[in-house]
Amino acid sequence: MADATPKANPEMVRCTIDGMELEVPKGTRILDAAAMAGVDVPHYCYHPGLSAPAQCRMCLVEVEKAPKLQPSCTATVADGNVIHTQSEKALEARTGVLEFYLVNHPLDCPVCDQSGECKLQDYVAQEGRAMGRLLEPKRVQGRDDFGGDVLFNADRCVMCTRCVRFMREVAQDERLAVVQRGHRNVIDTFFDEGLEGNIWADNIVDLCPVGALVSKDFLHKARAWDLDRSPSICPNCTQGCNVRLETRDNAVMRIKPRPNEAVNSHWMCDFGRLNYEWINREGRIEAPLVREGDRLVGVSWADALTRLAGALRDAPVRDARAVVSPFMANEDAGALRRVMQVAGGGTGVYRCETGEEVVLPGFPTLALRNDRAANVHGVELFGFTRTGGADGVGGLEEAAAHRGVLFVLGDELADAPADFGAGAALYVYVGHFASPAARNAHFILPATTFAEMEGTFTNIQRRVQRFWPAIQAPGMARPAWQILGVLLAGISDAAPVGTAADAFQALASVRPEFGGLDYAGLAQGGAVLPSFAEAGD
Repeated sequence: MADATPKANPEMVRCTIDGMELEVPKGTRILDAAAMAGVDVPHYCYHPGLSAPAQCRMCLVEVEKAPKLQPSCTATVADGNVIHTQSEKALEARTGVLEFYLVNHPLDCPVCDQSGECKLQDYVAQEGRAMGRLLEPKRVQGRDDFGGDVLFNADRCVMCTRCVRFMREVAQDERLAVVQRGHRNVIDTFFDEGLEGNIWADNIVDLCPVGALVSKDFLHKARAWDLDRSPSICPNCTQGCNVRLETRDNAVMRIKPRPNEAVNSHWMCDFGRLNYEWINREGRIEAPLVREGDRLVGVSWADALTRLAGALRDAPVRDARAVVSPFMANEDAGALRRVMQVAGGGTGVYRCETGEEVVLPGFPTLALRNDRAANVHGVELFGFTRTGGADGVGGLEEAAAHRGVLFVLGDELADAPADFGAGAALYVYVGHFASPAARNAHFILPATTFAEMEGTFTNIQRRVQRFWPAIQAPGMARPAWQILGVLLAGISDAAPVGTAADAFQALASVRPEFGGLDYAGLAQGGAVLPSFAEAGD
């Protein structure tokens, strides 16, 4: 008779953490195993994207039968380990470490940019001494401009060396070092060479667990507890870094990276991080406008789309042209392609600024890509071809001279001639700003930006990733997929789309690859389009 006793998995080990039994892969750090059990072990120097030097001594835990406390960021779980993260010995050790950190740390929390998201604040509140015992005056060190967007407050530094290790291991541009010895230790740049010119340098601000490294751009702009945070995708190149849009008063205050090991790990470039003011730009189109003679008249959405549907049905020339912005979502571009198919077919173009590609050496699948817009590959999948120069201008001659139906989706047309579209039988502008060229349109329909809507982008890996709304749209602006979806229902037997999920599902009628993706599942880091995943692209 066969033995029915289940055999232990040799690749897994069993342990007990704070009374909770669990099984983890062999080689798992104690700190990571504790996180799996829902236990947060305090730490400074450890970061999942860097090496672990075990020098901050904050993550000490007690392991039964071990002769002394173990640094949980380097010690791995052994089979049968019984680990206590909240034992008297562990707590006493962490309290002592925190007291040392506060010997010279300034108590300037009210004016520190890190206040509200500072690990020193959190740990001292949880486990630190109620009162300090040091009578000597604190050592005062000044502020140092590291160059680029980074300022260094030496007296706040807890010497976790995350910044030094990032520049050495990930950026592979060793511009930072620990200088001096003992209590005189300080982070400094080499000679007169600062962080200027390295587009990955702002990641050290994210890594800093206290307020030692701060961003000049964000300095004294907002408090952490005033910010709302929404998951999104960086719109500034085809890498598609996973980010958070951090907002206040309906404006983006800063952009921070979100972890996604398949796309950007824990990092993002400074170009994408600091290029967000265009999202907050004022002067947006706030209501649908319809041409009546020489005037553009504000109307309701129902009136505008009813009249536009009638104009499309009655258009004398059944041939469409389109100009599409690669900053628009897959759902927007796909909805426009469906409208063009019903309106008689036609071609479309997009324009995109390009620049030098800069790879992150320590994570080479991440780069600031040549194409400086998020959805270049998405609009190409829906049949729109590139035009114009490397600066993202020009190439609109054919569209400007078109006599049939002309659509413009998202492109501001800032460089277009003043008579752009004047000869078109029907000119429809769906976008954000009413430039002189846009004001020639018969219908001007206000659309949301990516920051005001839900949708997806397709990155350079052909990975489709979701983003969510972070700020409110101005006036009557609506997502372009919603506008075009209602229009499509008015000129065909297509069902109107009510949600972003519906709009995404409808993409399969244009590109069947999208039918193989689960919209809800994309929230977990996105997914590569099936045809490209099979091809290994």
